[in-house]
Amino acid sequence: MLLSAGEAKNLGPSSGPNRLRDLCTFCTISLDQEEVYRTKVYEKSVSPFYGEDFYFEIPRPFQCLSFYVYAKSMFQIRDLPIGKVAIRKEDLYKYCGKENWFQLQPVDPHSEVQGKVHLEMKLNELITENGSICQQLVVQIIACQGLPLISGQNCDPYATVTLVGPARWVYKNEVKLKVSQFIMFWQVTRSSSYKGRSHFHVEEEDIEKLEIKVELWNNGNLAQDVFLGETRVSVKILRSDNAHKAWYLLQPKGNGTKSKPDDLGSLRLKVTYTEDNVLPSPCYMALRNLMLKSPDVKPISASAAHVLGDICRESVGYDALLPVVRLLLHHNRLLPFLTSVAALELENTQEANTIFRGNSLATRCIDDMMKIVGKSYLTVTLKPVLNEIFESNKTCEIDPVKLKEGDNVEVNKENLQGYVHKVFTSITQSSSSCPPLMCDVFRSLRQLASKRFPADPHVQYSAVSSFIFLRFFAVAVLSPHTFQLRTHHPDPEISRTLTLISKTIQSLGSWGSLSKNKLVRQLLVRRCVHVIFNREVHKRAQGRKRLGKKNFKKRWLRVTNQELSYHKQKGKEALCVIPVKNILGVEKLEESAFNRKNMFQVIHSEKPLYVQAGNCVETNSWIEVLSQVSRCNPGRLSTFHPSAYVGGSWLCCTETNESTPGCKPCTATLLANIQLDIDCDRETERIFSFFSSSRSRLQKMEDACAGMSVYLGQQEECSAFTIQDPKETFRTIKELGEVLDDLQAHHDSKGALTDEPGTM
Repeated sequence: MLLSAGEAKNLGPSSGPNRLRDLCTFCTISLDQEEVYRTKVYEKSVSPFYGEDFYFEIPRPFQCLSFYVYAKSMFQIRDLPIGKVAIRKEDLYKYCGKENWFQLQPVDPHSEVQGKVHLEMKLNELITENGSICQQLVVQIIACQGLPLISGQNCDPYATVTLVGPARWVYKNEVKLKVSQFIMFWQVTRSSSYKGRSHFHVEEEDIEKLEIKVELWNNGNLAQDVFLGETRVSVKILRSDNAHKAWYLLQPKGNGTKSKPDDLGSLRLKVTYTEDNVLPSPCYMALRNLMLKSPDVKPISASAAHVLGDICRESVGYDALLPVVRLLLHHNRLLPFLTSVAALELENTQEANTIFRGNSLATRCIDDMMKIVGKSYLTVTLKPVLNEIFESNKTCEIDPVKLKEGDNVEVNKENLQGYVHKVFTSITQSSSSCPPLMCDVFRSLRQLASKRFPADPHVQYSAVSSFIFLRFFAVAVLSPHTFQLRTHHPDPEISRTLTLISKTIQSLGSWGSLSKNKLVRQLLVRRCVHVIFNREVHKRAQGRKRLGKKNFKKRWLRVTNQELSYHKQKGKEALCVIPVKNILGVEKLEESAFNRKNMFQVIHSEKPLYVQAGNCVETNSWIEVLSQVSRCNPGRLSTFHPSAYVGGSWLCCTETNESTPGCKPCTATLLANIQLDIDCDRETERIFSFFSSSRSRLQKMEDACAGMSVYLGQQEECSAFTIQDPKETFRTIKELGEVLDDLQAHHDSKGALTDEPGTM
């Protein structure tokens, strides 16, 4: 779902002094009654401009999307609700993709209801102790569904049941029982002679006028109980059948009857809501394979992934690329794709000082990659210092126009310098925490930039800093809530402090400033080449016999994101260097190979390197680290030998040819330090949805390719697309059309999904 909270007008009731002119306001977004986002606090205005976009996945079913506007006052403990806009799920399509003004409605706690209740009612005839006949009405609350979260937790519901009669009398059960345990009954008699606790006299003709009212409440324990909703059912429903069971939607108290509200103002919103109708996995195989083949297509502009970005650019920008990035990331195909699209952009970049500064397909894909794989990196690097900034809340304003009475600009400047120093130090000392995939991408960017502008020695650093500083750290400092570094927007004063820090980080990250600072330049180099792991180990000498102490010597093993090397001692010159790009596999070695425990092997382009780690934990650490830094290498092995080649044969499989392929499958490795829950079928379905909504653009691109092939040149209608090789692009589009038609046929055969049966 994509939400845009634009602006509000004329907030507050028309009556009353100053219409909230002295209060700050903010807007929250809720699914049912659970708040999921809030805007920043806007200072002292009845017509604030929020101007914020929120994109998020909806992890659970919901009934209503609500926007609440609150007033924040210095003298009130709780924020004051001004009004709300509530849109039911089934009505979202009416407003999808369009900006609309909504009138704010009053916030009434008794109208904030959701969910449904499952009721069973029975009407039985019984003979009482005195021989008279009565009818027994039994009401059972079987279950509830979709009840709201209370303070972020599941509610603790109980029910009260009221039997409402024609003479405005009621019989009410006040016992607080769990809804699944609640059974209540009344005995309705024709005679008033019997006096029992749950007996009362009703005329024969009035029995059908009885009504059952069920109210649900949340047990607040020490706090006040919260009304969850009510439903009313007429007893006459039992006229044809003595038993009735059904689901009923909960309604507001008093069935939502309201008086005409005051004019509370209005709110401008834009809502884009889509549902994914995911088919069985085999249905997506053709489209998924076509997308995964994108990194290998030459030129890259003819690939299915690039075509998608091209045709959706005008309608949804580059939002269509997010499922592509996630799909390629899951299948370990993202790095070659990013390298190719970055190379294409550099071909069209004329000035080194504008490198990767625009909003393009390449920059958007790399942005999405950093946001996905860099979440834990940001948490480790920035969260501690951001928490300190929020808690200490020192004033950092240095603009004379914005200084408050009593502020000292020199003190504020020292505060700002202290914060910037801590943030920048945290960044430059975080190399060991940087995800290997980000390092791999940055290394590729450096190489591409140096190749494109060989006369500029600084361009390799600006290519990296334009992402890591300007698009990653500076953005996270400015909006920490967006990266889950803080729960909500900061207050205006802290927000101003973060803005000043972010601007300073951007300035430090631009090469114009970095080139004047030798220390920062060295730190940038260190970011791209950093030591990941190093320990003392025992290494087997090459070409030695199987047994013997001299076969294994103490060495200092060191791995960076670019090379693996071993040294006689720590700090000494390397005796051997193995480039990371040459590593084909890292696996454990059987103890029987050399009668030693904690052995592992590094398989590369020459003979395997056999290493004994200090303990089992270090063995696993070495294997994990080396597997991470080499996971994207081309030519990685799918099989390996779990033992050594000694005495003319492999000890594991007895094969005599040393170049024989391995006899055991290689261990699958996870993406480096990235624990992702990516549903590839759902991502492919989203890709299909973007293609389907842009079929007309896809057809125009196909026509443009045909025109270029016929007229042997760039036509005017081709300027909207990136077409380097019209024949290859045309072939990709034709293949896409066949795959999309086939997938659409699967959707048509399945039909529309229906709502859950059994509800009323």
